[in-house]
Amino acid sequence: MTGVRSSSLLRRLRPGLLTAVVLSTAVLGTALSVAPAADAGTVTPAAYPRVAPAPGGAAVSVAAPAGTTPPKPSSTPSTSPVLPSAPTNLTASEVRTASVTLTWTAATSDCCDIAGYDITYYQEFGDIVFSASVGAVTSTTITGHLGAGQQYTFRLIARDSLGQRSNWSNALTVVTPVTDTGPDTTPPTAPQNLTVGEVTASTGTLSWSPSTDDVGVLGYNVYRFDGWFTSQLVATVPGTTFTTDLPASTPLRNLYYVRARDAVGNVSIASNTVTLPTTTTTPTPPPPSTCRVTYRNQSEWQGGFVATATVHNVGAAPIDGWAVTFSFPGDQQVTSGWNATIGQTGTTVTARNVDWNRVLAPNGSATFGVQGRWSVSDTPPTGFSLNGASCTVG
Repeated sequence: MTGVRSSSLLRRLRPGLLTAVVLSTAVLGTALSVAPAADAGTVTPAAYPRVAPAPGGAAVSVAAPAGTTPPKPSSTPSTSPVLPSAPTNLTASEVRTASVTLTWTAATSDCCDIAGYDITYYQEFGDIVFSASVGAVTSTTITGHLGAGQQYTFRLIARDSLGQRSNWSNALTVVTPVTDTGPDTTPPTAPQNLTVGEVTASTGTLSWSPSTDDVGVLGYNVYRFDGWFTSQLVATVPGTTFTTDLPASTPLRNLYYVRARDAVGNVSIASNTVTLPTTTTTPTPPPPSTCRVTYRNQSEWQGGFVATATVHNVGAAPIDGWAVTFSFPGDQQVTSGWNATIGQTGTTVTARNVDWNRVLAPNGSATFGVQGRWSVSDTPPTGFSLNGASCTVG
């Protein structure tokens, strides 16, 4: 297999500019198609038989040999390039935490050999586009600039031995798993049909169709993207709706998207994006918290701990279905739990009800436990949320 040459290509100022950049690259490739590619070998340029360069660089006439007639072209040469066909059927035959193996159907050319392919790829909701170049192959493994639990989009273009470039292939979007060796390396399917529902003077409600997973969907991460390069996780919810404060007006955009998450932390490809209207008024203070969480370390030893958390419903209405989310300040990793379905991504832990403790009556509570390991710090968490709403602690 021909080696892969990778490099950072450019920064994307807006996601919409990628199309313009790609088109500009294709146009540039066409404009420069008369020059041979660096690995295409030597190409002998065509020369007009009656003109030769003078030592000073000017053109001088060269007489034809006596008794001969200079040849005349039978027709006007075509100046239209014969471009290669676009590569097709771009797919991922293997997706791992830090590598993606791509395969495709080879391009063809009527004029010359296919010399290789140029690949571009970028992480969704980021501003940097990366590139890689390979020879005349139909499969390659990309390893540069990839990470676990991230979404990437790939495309490639063919180049022939004259340096001419084809149109782009289809775009391929993949999401990498969070582990290559764990019991579950398959991400959930992407949430569909993200829409904006009821919008009040200060809040907006998002809703979407549920995802599926080979083991089970634990919940959904809701993100806000500024349209440039920064995504912020704004909530983790167990269901398929989320109500949030309207964002403040800024020069940037306020795009929202959702990713499904399973119990080991695999995340799906992102949903479509939607925009919430902005507000320039002072946001209404949030209503009083309707939940309280008590967290206790029951036992602790060097390298391990056991803790319990009790979630209290201090509101006037029952809560049917709950998910408690918190973040460890230290390097704790949950290894098991009880009385809840437990999942952890990074330092963030989500505990979701089981069937028999699904409903929290007013003034009711449910207790769940976790066991885990640590090496540097077992500092207890200090902030908790219930179904996306902040809880008091204690």
